[in-house]
Amino acid sequence: MVKEKLIKKRNEKDFTQKDLAEYLNISQTQYSRKEKGEVEISEEEWERISKLLETEVEEIKETSDNKNITNYFENTITSNNGSISGNYYCNVPEFLLENQKELIEMLKKENRQKDTEIELLKKRIEELEKR
Repeated sequence: MVKEKLIKKRNEKDFTQKDLAEYLNISQTQYSRKEKGEVEISEEEWERISKLLETEVEEIKETSDNKNITNYFENTITSNNGSISGNYYCNVPEFLLENQKELIEMLKKENRQKDTEIELLKKRIEELEKR
């Protein structure tokens, strides 16, 4: 959920995202994600931001019922013996998933190369043992 009240107050006070990011000691990109609602703003950060903007937290804070990333949902299943197992799910931004997929593909490629090298070394060992 985009933090409209926060953005409005920040603009009224002539602060940029970069200004608030520096104040919070985070990157401008990270701050932008907080304003967009992609990353949760902690209670401590709300307090610090309200102090900088010279306003009450309640005047700028917006919360969402659909919290993203930091909230987990439990999918419980009861088995025949009454025990409960849980699977936890998390909303992860698409760009992170893409980065992970690229990393996985790179690692698979490296593994194939290593497998090829191992096979070549095994053949070399066999040749040396025949001598």
